[in-house]
Amino acid sequence: MTAVIGWDIGGAHVKAARVVDGHVAVAEQVPCPLWLGLGQLPDAIAALAARLGPATRHAATMTGELADAFATRAEGVAHITAALVRTLAPAPVRIYAGEDGFIDPTAAEEAAMRVASANWHATARLAARAAGAGLLVDMGSTTTDLVPLAAGAVAAAGYTDAERLACGELVYTGLVRSALMALAERVPFAGAWVPLAAEYFATIADCHRLLGTLPEGADQMPTADGREKSATAARARLARMVGRDAAEAEADAWRDLAAFFAEAQLRRIEDAARLVLSRVRLPPEAPVLGAGCGRAVTRLLAARLGRPWQDFAALPGFAGAAPEAIDQCAPAAAVALLAADIPC
Repeated sequence: MTAVIGWDIGGAHVKAARVVDGHVAVAEQVPCPLWLGLGQLPDAIAALAARLGPATRHAATMTGELADAFATRAEGVAHITAALVRTLAPAPVRIYAGEDGFIDPTAAEEAAMRVASANWHATARLAARAAGAGLLVDMGSTTTDLVPLAAGAVAAAGYTDAERLACGELVYTGLVRSALMALAERVPFAGAWVPLAAEYFATIADCHRLLGTLPEGADQMPTADGREKSATAARARLARMVGRDAAEAEADAWRDLAAFFAEAQLRRIEDAARLVLSRVRLPPEAPVLGAGCGRAVTRLLAARLGRPWQDFAALPGFAGAAPEAIDQCAPAAAVALLAADIPC
């Protein structure tokens, strides 16, 4: 039996997927907000490694180098790589560096600009190999990746975060952590256009919670006010965004406001998708490949684009693990499957 564990070290979560004999057997994530302290990272890695089981080797990608705990991305790459190597020893670890493939950990800091935030590329590379053509839309808790795939290859215009932000292939909005003040300047409420409080009173998770579009287990972060994750508490947080208390309006009014924010988020992603598709002319039958915890949103996006929707977790190699877990841990599953074909 050959077992490979793939790792995706983000700034808010650590995700891992275990591949056994070419198939994803299990995938899990745990919260690990690096901005609150780097000491928790080895513990998160060790906890997931114990839960997933033994592996002959490990493969890793990351976005956590962007956390403001690091002065530079290169420093972040070096720190995360060292934590992986120390915690997972004596099993070998390889680091994903985009088109350069997997590299030795000793070369990671020197290749930091290829290693940094390359998790999207691993997912897209695997999806392109399996699907041939399509638009990969991976909506996670914090960001959304939109990657065109053509002729079995990644057809992205950008590689770094800066390049991808500029060309619409990276949108800083996700299903959980996005602050509502980043999605709109004003909202329709009680018959008027109301300016929003420019304050971290609520997140988009509160809106998706009220709308019933927040998958179980997707929200692993504390709420904006530190209170419970209930509909009542979500309405209270949402009310603060318009300078009110929840008791000042009926529950339906707050649900309508939540729907407005969800629509604003979807429009932002749709605008980016149309920009990407205006550059890469995909055939009409090429699907939107939905990954991440925001699968329900990517389904809506596919309908607006007039394209079929396909679940990333339905691609070959994913039989065995729960589709929701694979989608939430797509880059971890991808690096594990890619590394399973490459001796470390």
